[in-house]
Amino acid sequence: ERSGGGYGMTTVQQISLEEEIALIRRGAEEIFPYEELIEKLKKSRTTGKPLRVKLGVDPTGTDLHLGHLLPVMKLRQFQELGHQAVLIIGDYTAMVGDPTGRNKARPQLTHEQVVENCRTYQDQVFKILDPEKTEVVYNGQWLGKLGFQDIVKLMAQMTVARMLEREDFAKRFANQVPISLHEMLYPLMQGYDSYAVKADVELGGIDQKFNILVGRDIQRSMGLEPQVGVCNPILIGTDGVEKMSKSLGNYIGINEAPEDMYGKVMSIPDELMLSYYELITTVSMEEIGRIKTGLENGSVHPRDAKRRLAREIVARFHGVSAASYAEEQFDLVFKQNSIPDDIPEFSISASDMTDGRIWIVKLMVLTGLASSNGEARRLIKQGGVKLDGTPVTDDNLELQISDSMVLQVGKRKFARVLPSR
Repeated sequence: ERSGGGYGMTTVQQISLEEEIALIRRGAEEIFPYEELIEKLKKSRTTGKPLRVKLGVDPTGTDLHLGHLLPVMKLRQFQELGHQAVLIIGDYTAMVGDPTGRNKARPQLTHEQVVENCRTYQDQVFKILDPEKTEVVYNGQWLGKLGFQDIVKLMAQMTVARMLEREDFAKRFANQVPISLHEMLYPLMQGYDSYAVKADVELGGIDQKFNILVGRDIQRSMGLEPQVGVCNPILIGTDGVEKMSKSLGNYIGINEAPEDMYGKVMSIPDELMLSYYELITTVSMEEIGRIKTGLENGSVHPRDAKRRLAREIVARFHGVSAASYAEEQFDLVFKQNSIPDDIPEFSISASDMTDGRIWIVKLMVLTGLASSNGEARRLIKQGGVKLDGTPVTDDNLELQISDSMVLQVGKRKFARVLPSR
């Protein structure tokens, strides 16, 4: 029942070149060089040979959010246009860590940690991609075979001056923040990936432009036709200000419950709606144009447009029936001010308490309503926590667990707390 992708196209022969280009341009912030993409598409149609479209993902964590998935959705679109999707799992690049956008070096992961993260990554991206039509490779297959001479030859492709053109490195250098040599290897490793899989197109966020250009240089130096970059914008989070990020708490996770996903979409500022429609849903651009006109002339209420957006996004990851149920539960909470039907229950054991009482912050973490003590304290200070419908204002509160007390964070997250028997 999960919709998975769909722009309604299955093979490139069904549409014109102009229509194919329009689909690829949807949600793309920059295509470079654009003229080369046109030539590659024409050649593909003439020869009948699909383009090899590369997306590399580094399993540095276990959970993905919508911001991570923008290039995955674009890769699905290329699949539906009949091209070959090549998903590179960066088991070696993840051990280095992409320095893009970082003001300090990433913590280095062991190969064992990366491999463990890989399992959940594939489960999540295949909610979007067609696994039967996806070529999955690990870059350790080729990077792990490079000898010292190979690495020296690869490093000779890049000058220190050009590396310091990167905004993140330039800022760190100016602020005297250390830049480790292994971080400078990262763009070269990503570029070598493009050579190894013979990529015609590489996908990524606009913050990946430098790395994608390095891939073009390496391919050219090794006798291949350079790839084209297709970059999506950076997705703004639910706060309407910052890049979507787990650390900022403004994210929508793709493994979240349908009700939570629906509620988070409903919380985004109105001005983000149209970009979310374009970047995340499969609603046609013509229909999005009509929604935009309706919002401008008042014939479409922002609430109704956002409700449809929430349904579209939840349906894409959880199916249509889950989206309908999530909407019902949202209405139950927001319109009728009721507690949802099926909230999770947690039995608190004596070992979690001190003298029969438990700290409210600890309880929020144990029930999963907060990811850390710091987040729990912040939510309480922001007035977002209720106990049996009464706001909690003291983050030092010690509770005695009574039968069936309900802890609530925001409008969407609930936990029924029970004493252990």
